[in-house]
Amino acid sequence: MVQIGYTLMSEQTPARELVDYAAAAERVGFDYAVISDHYFPWIEEMGHSPYCWSVLGAAAQVTERLPLMTYVTCPIMRYHPAVVAQKAATMGVLSEGRFTLGLGSGENLNEHVIGEGWPPVDTRHRMFAEAVQIIKELFSGDYITRQGEFYDVDSAKLYDLPDEPVPIGIAASGGRSAELAAELGDVLVVNEPLPEVVQQFNAAGGAGRPVYGQLPIAYDTDAEAAKRRAHELWRWSSVGGWKVMAELPGPVNFAAAAGTVRPEDVAESVPCGNDLDAVVQGVKKFADAGYTHVALVQIGHDQQQPFFEWAEKELLPALRGL
Repeated sequence: MVQIGYTLMSEQTPARELVDYAAAAERVGFDYAVISDHYFPWIEEMGHSPYCWSVLGAAAQVTERLPLMTYVTCPIMRYHPAVVAQKAATMGVLSEGRFTLGLGSGENLNEHVIGEGWPPVDTRHRMFAEAVQIIKELFSGDYITRQGEFYDVDSAKLYDLPDEPVPIGIAASGGRSAELAAELGDVLVVNEPLPEVVQQFNAAGGAGRPVYGQLPIAYDTDAEAAKRRAHELWRWSSVGGWKVMAELPGPVNFAAAAGTVRPEDVAESVPCGNDLDAVVQGVKKFADAGYTHVALVQIGHDQQQPFFEWAEKELLPALRGL
């Protein structure tokens, strides 16, 4: 059975409400929750971007069973990988083993703030592989000293570790990243239902490990209002795929790139309204592609509570059969 998660969408929600939503997600029956790790929202209309690690610590205290996961953290610039390892280990302790560290190679949108420039993609991939290796070494609890191509670590050691090492999820979009996920990760993360990436991951040694995806939806009893809201807040997702999105430096650039995107364009990939079957079919695409986990993103902060009520009474029961 596919596990159904809830996305704590930090780019559209104040920090305090994100903590409340984590408690609500557990209460209504979601299987897990993920949170994005951004410095900026994608577009100004979204309006928020709190520090996700503070939210995660609070979420761990207001929930008891709900697994939590970053979706995803970039460990190559804004955070040194040794710092990411410490944050993740602490979350493993606070959550009593309910935390998974989702990692990805990042976006210019969030990483440019440290003023070091945005490296080309091949460099970022090498930086990412080295960063993941450092994190895994620190999870062992040993002292680590190394001089790498990109990162130096000087006699680092984590003193607060969970009973079991924090699982690592690695975001992938193609063959090389799928192979890296199989080599270094415990979990594969792929936003869209891409069976070829799952197959590459399995062939590289990842068979049997969890595969996480994410489906945006815009719940509303008024389907046209849902479509307008999805366009207002989610049109950035149609700017041309990850290769383009990773390079754009700010919300204004995402807005400009999405200038010709129409509401009907967004609605092609985002179920809008309260059509149960549309969401079920959206999740089924992931299940058919070999995914074990799918997190739902409810677009629009003002519709979260109605969404939770709908999810508890209608949506989650309908999805349990997948």
